[in-house]
Amino acid sequence: MSFEPDEVMTVAAARELTDRTVCFVGIGLPSTAANLARLTHAPRTVLVYESGTIGSKPDTLPLSIGDGELAETADSVVSVPEIFNYWLQGGRIDVGFLGAAQVDRRGNLNSTVIGSYDEPKVRLPGGGGAPEIAAMAKEVIVIIRQSERTFVEQVEFRSSVPASGDMLVITDLGVLRREQDELTLTRLHPGVSVDQAKEATGWDLRVADDVEETDPPSEEELRVLRGLRSALEEAKA
Repeated sequence: MSFEPDEVMTVAAARELTDRTVCFVGIGLPSTAANLARLTHAPRTVLVYESGTIGSKPDTLPLSIGDGELAETADSVVSVPEIFNYWLQGGRIDVGFLGAAQVDRRGNLNSTVIGSYDEPKVRLPGGGGAPEIAAMAKEVIVIIRQSERTFVEQVEFRSSVPASGDMLVITDLGVLRREQDELTLTRLHPGVSVDQAKEATGWDLRVADDVEETDPPSEEELRVLRGLRSALEEAKA
């Protein structure tokens, strides 16, 4: 069964979540991957959204953190301060699942501006809760498409600075793990070469000695993923 680069990226990210993982989820690609995990191999993973929903089980992907589907399907709905003060700062979040516009070799994330802050070329949505999630979750997983525009030597604005714990960056080309304070390529997706990954990186990419290959998506993973995306497009129409 054939698949697209975005599909193998999303599947690879979903596989990082295990059953009963407590996961703080960002909207967009992180939410797609987290819900794919919930609907396949990790049905008891607990999805936490910034709006205060705990244990959400949406039938369709949320359009925003304020999507009513998240509250209607949640085990509990609490205040936003409780989510951050009790759950996140209290060390109860296993994985923070984030997106970004840029990432640099140290793992810093930019979701605020491209260009100068005062006169930006592009003003982005901003960090939201991501700075706190990156700093306090036990592990940080970032899902982002890889190119010289997104993988930069140094981000133009540090929206989020992940703590010193585990950090993975999963792209449409492969998987990078932060080792000794620098992102290192540890896995390639099917059909992708080390040279391709290096060419899509704005710095001299460090490569592990034993780079692995991602297992292709299964038919079941692709069926569920495509179903989620189809339902989202219908909701937007």
